[in-house]
Amino acid sequence: MDYENLTMPPDLSMSRAAPCIQDDIYVFAQRYSPVVYSLVFILAVIGNVLVLCVIRRYRTSQCGGACAFSLTDTFLLHLAISDLLLAFTLPLFAVQWAHEWVFGLTACKISGALFSLNRYSGILFLACISFDRYLAIVHAVRSGWKRNTCHAQIACALIWVGCLGLSGVDITFKQVVTHDLGHHKAVLCQVWFTENPTQWQVGMQLLSVILGFGLPLLIMLYCYIRIFRSLCNASRRQKRKSLRLIISLVTVFVLSWAPYNCFQLADSLQMLGFVELSCHFGRVLDIGTLITESVGLSHCALNPLLYGFVGVKFRRELVRMCKGLLGQRGWQGMEGWRERKHRITTSSCSPASVSENTSYSVMG
Repeated sequence: MDYENLTMPPDLSMSRAAPCIQDDIYVFAQRYSPVVYSLVFILAVIGNVLVLCVIRRYRTSQCGGACAFSLTDTFLLHLAISDLLLAFTLPLFAVQWAHEWVFGLTACKISGALFSLNRYSGILFLACISFDRYLAIVHAVRSGWKRNTCHAQIACALIWVGCLGLSGVDITFKQVVTHDLGHHKAVLCQVWFTENPTQWQVGMQLLSVILGFGLPLLIMLYCYIRIFRSLCNASRRQKRKSLRLIISLVTVFVLSWAPYNCFQLADSLQMLGFVELSCHFGRVLDIGTLITESVGLSHCALNPLLYGFVGVKFRRELVRMCKGLLGQRGWQGMEGWRERKHRITTSSCSPASVSENTSYSVMG
């Protein structure tokens, strides 16, 4: 993750020695970040809570609460939890941008670690969902022994443990530091490297680019390209629906995180001396990083739409849950029509697609 730009004004980087006056950038951050982080927080909480409720309701209705989650729903469950925990850290940083850090050192370390933990884990869970769909569609028959809930739980546990190790940087180096901004002072929660700050900063940024974008993107592209080729044998309607989903998944992921990672690389090149630093370049880098990071964070609010609301079963379960909460008992005819339509659609799919839809998954 970015160990500097979320939790401190970008122009306060320890690695930049150019005496550029950029107070207006901090003023822009004070006005922009609280609004965006608050909006992402609200949307992410609503969307991911709905995902958790629908998964639980679907599991209970299908199995009476007696069976385990499917593989896809296992990854979706962990993804929703990760996105939800990430969203809960945003109000703290919104307060910091609007005012200053007022929550103390312990909250600084914990919130920073939670942010790192859940940003890494959320993106890796996306890659796991892609790989699971690849096994289900491309290797529908041969991979039956590989696709079981035990293996999914082991994969999720390894992701959480690995990301917890990466978040140890925040536990160790997060500090509450007072900065002199010229006209006033700001108390900020930030990672503070006392030795070799440039090397540490560059290393963390490159690790973020590799594990937080490059590796998951390669996994997703490989899996979805193979799925695309496999779907050539599906019916025209099924192929069209699946292609829309594949294109939306990859496009939203790339559009959300590619700009931010490009600015991370540019910042690393600048600190390594490959790019000459000027006030104008630093200004573009600071504002660009600030905006693109907020765009990337909005992905945790988009995940429920991409991995849940696109599913026919998910929408049906959501409607049933809302009707139950509102005390409505009508629409039996409409539900029966939807059930018949779903059976017809399922029967017209290719064997590979049927194999994916026959699993007890709310994303079907």
